[in-house]
Amino acid sequence: MAPEPKLDPPKGASRAWEALTPSLSEWILDAVSTMGFTRMTPVQASTIPLFMGHKDVVVEAVTGSGKTLAFLIPVVERLLRLEEPIKKHHVGAIIVSPTRELATQIHSVLLSLLAFHAPSSEALKPLDEDVNMDTGEDAVVAPKFLASALKIVPQLLLGGTTTPAQDLSSFLKTSPNMLIATPGRLLELLSSPHVHCPQSSFEVLVMDEADRLLDLGFKDDLQKILQRLPKQRRTGLFSASVSEAVDQIVRVGLRNPVRIAVKVRSASGASDKRTPASLQLSYLLTPPTHKLPSLVSLLGSLTPTPQKSIVYLATCAAVDYFQHILPSLLPSFTIVPLHGKHPPQVRRKNFTRFVDSITPAFLVTTDVAARGLDIFSIDLVVQLDPPSDPKAFLHRCGRAGRAGRKGLAVTFLTPGREEDYIAFLNVRKTPITPLSYPVISISDLDAEKATEQIRNLVRQDRALHNKAQRGFVSWVQAYSKHAASSIFRVTDLKWDELGHAWGLLKLPKMPELKKWEGDKSLGVGIDFKNYAYKDKQREKLRKQELNNAAKSEVASNSKVSAGMSKDRKANAWSQKKDQKAEREVRRKKKKARRENERLQKMTPAEREKERELQGLIQQVKQQAAKDEEEFQGFSD
Repeated sequence: MAPEPKLDPPKGASRAWEALTPSLSEWILDAVSTMGFTRMTPVQASTIPLFMGHKDVVVEAVTGSGKTLAFLIPVVERLLRLEEPIKKHHVGAIIVSPTRELATQIHSVLLSLLAFHAPSSEALKPLDEDVNMDTGEDAVVAPKFLASALKIVPQLLLGGTTTPAQDLSSFLKTSPNMLIATPGRLLELLSSPHVHCPQSSFEVLVMDEADRLLDLGFKDDLQKILQRLPKQRRTGLFSASVSEAVDQIVRVGLRNPVRIAVKVRSASGASDKRTPASLQLSYLLTPPTHKLPSLVSLLGSLTPTPQKSIVYLATCAAVDYFQHILPSLLPSFTIVPLHGKHPPQVRRKNFTRFVDSITPAFLVTTDVAARGLDIFSIDLVVQLDPPSDPKAFLHRCGRAGRAGRKGLAVTFLTPGREEDYIAFLNVRKTPITPLSYPVISISDLDAEKATEQIRNLVRQDRALHNKAQRGFVSWVQAYSKHAASSIFRVTDLKWDELGHAWGLLKLPKMPELKKWEGDKSLGVGIDFKNYAYKDKQREKLRKQELNNAAKSEVASNSKVSAGMSKDRKANAWSQKKDQKAEREVRRKKKKARRENERLQKMTPAEREKERELQGLIQQVKQQAAKDEEEFQGFSD
């Protein structure tokens, strides 16, 4: 077979990787150095040789430690070292990710790496790239490689962006040998008889953010995917937090795996940390009404101003509300919302908008953006709501302080019982310290001004009031389901403070407020009958509904209402009686059926004894009835 063509190495390329991994191809060494990775991280130095040496691995490493290249490089090397190319419509490697954004990021890093491998780069070019569209003349033609040349052809599979039929059509047309996918869409493709993963061709399965993949939402799909893959394979599980769910899958899908735990030392060197040394974890104790003013003060006090920041909220409905509130409080920032209930096109558009923003940007999001995303220049992470799942705390904070870059993660806590969360994190080997710089000082007057500013905005559009009500209810529900339920207790919430903090015009109707005797109007006077939507069409429909309701009320008189009420009561009573009779009939039939099944299972001798027993019972009942009829009362 002809030798594999290579790209010329870039001038001045570092050989730091070559010193640590002499088994890697020269083009990979050139690629990683050109891409800016001049030194190998501990997780890469530990994982790559093992993965290359036919070992299953379970890797736990702090966020931003280079896990993506730690599995991409050995996967690519293994596929390019095969004796012959993988057959058409056969798959050699699969990388599974829990979110669309993370899968897209992995695919992007892979394409950047493959740009340095000539045959793969050539195979990934569009078919018409050799024609200059401006002049119509032939452009400079890149060298063609034999069909037998080993190359990597990846395919990205994301639910919501394409249909399963389109994915299958693309697979049949391009015949990729490496798949990067979310679990649901991957399972749909593997279910096709045209997609093959036999023992002879399949090499590697990688699960990125493995603990999240094995949550309830993905566990069934993962089991079905594993059933469609050969048992004789290499498997790698990667995450910043390895949970019990991963331990379960280790016993099912891996063979004698090597566990790699890469952590960092604290400043004192006394204990292992589970976060990068360049990331500062801090907390700020503040009442609910002071949270948003404190956020504004924090952003205004940091120098230089953070280029990109993330604020985490508990629920999608809360994001839908605060995306409209924060622009008025932070006018110099671009506010971008992102949550799991956005349509795929909206998620992709908003994520790209945040990543590509050249002005200071603020991503308002949920845990959908907590894992794996490597976004350049994120300096600040703020958790207005601590995550319900304790494992998500590390992943959220880890969006900042990546690859040695300094970062700050601040968690807002309410004074009182929530302070126990600090000790809870220390037990989980995630020490967190009070925010010492910048110093945040918010007065009650500042908090009242912020609340009034929010309410003035909400008063302008009834739709915003509706979003506030839905967001608040969803937030309370999420708070009640917190994993650390002994710390985050709904019974300890101060409803009036929370209502003011959210800028609510009134507290919503909810079970948690039934026994609360405070002012549910929050002291806000507003005429809800004339409270209008900013959308004219929606306001028109609201007024029509009000008019129809008013006409209906005028048309009905008390006698008719009373008669209708009687009819409804009579109908309701008769319906209940009929339903009760039907239930009794069904109960008797069910009892008879069970009795018949019991008799069928008996032997002839047992049936004879059963008949004798029933006869005796019947005699006793008849005698008891006869005695009852003969009894005439006591004597005088």
